[in-house]
Amino acid sequence: MATPSTDPLAGVVSATAAGRRLVFVPRRVREVGVAIVGSVVVPLWIAAPLLLPILAVAALTDSGLVWAIAWAGLGLTALVMTGLALALVFETLTTTVRWIEFRPHGSTQQLVIARFLRSSTVAAADLQRVILVERFKAGQRKSLEVVLHARGGTVKCEAGIQAPMFQVSGEALVDWLTSQLSSARIAVEHRTEIDRSFVCPDEWYTQAGLAALWQVPASAVDELVVRHGIRTYQYTPRSAAMFSPDTTTTVFDPAGAHDLAEELRKKRTMNPQADGTQETPHP
Repeated sequence: MATPSTDPLAGVVSATAAGRRLVFVPRRVREVGVAIVGSVVVPLWIAAPLLLPILAVAALTDSGLVWAIAWAGLGLTALVMTGLALALVFETLTTTVRWIEFRPHGSTQQLVIARFLRSSTVAAADLQRVILVERFKAGQRKSLEVVLHARGGTVKCEAGIQAPMFQVSGEALVDWLTSQLSSARIAVEHRTEIDRSFVCPDEWYTQAGLAALWQVPASAVDELVVRHGIRTYQYTPRSAAMFSPDTTTTVFDPAGAHDLAEELRKKRTMNPQADGTQETPHP
């Protein structure tokens, strides 16, 4: 029976004869396929609310003018899809970084950057700094990117769709990059960016959602909201707007909620007995 790998970088870092490789896009076909699917779905999503009523009217009235408008709309949509598909595939093939190889083993002197159609080499001596950028929204990591700042320009390497790299913590990646670039004395920075734009109120938290997120009793939510200044929003749900216009629902800002969730997580790590409801002592 095969033993599961305990290496946190399995599938992300591999050894070659020349050096160590950090993989951002493990499957080229999947990445190109996502670009093509996106070029089809987006135009249809935009055009459907306009085209479907026109097609319905054309079918009911059998009007030549309406059918001409419908065919023109379909043709324009197809043209947009084709143009968008070509643009996205071209961008994927020419700019997306598949992997970076640190050569040679043990003492990085150069980085080979492989894209879909070509590769380039950057000398370690020309690197000024390396930044790992993690972008979050509602506590979920949405993108992961390694940015190489060199004398010749900046290279952005983003993890592909469903890449194994998304399963690796930012700290582990920073440690690995630091180990590869320590001989060249290149600084590796870790930057976190949080998207604080949320559709209100659809993406905001209910009281029960906050209790689950913060891992506290529901009775403690109101106190934490007031104490930490979490923004609230009251509205009348659509389902109650007609029959119970006085019914309101209170929801809570996800940005502040996740900031507090991270604070509570750190406090529990340092003090496993803490439940988040105790006031933090001030010096």
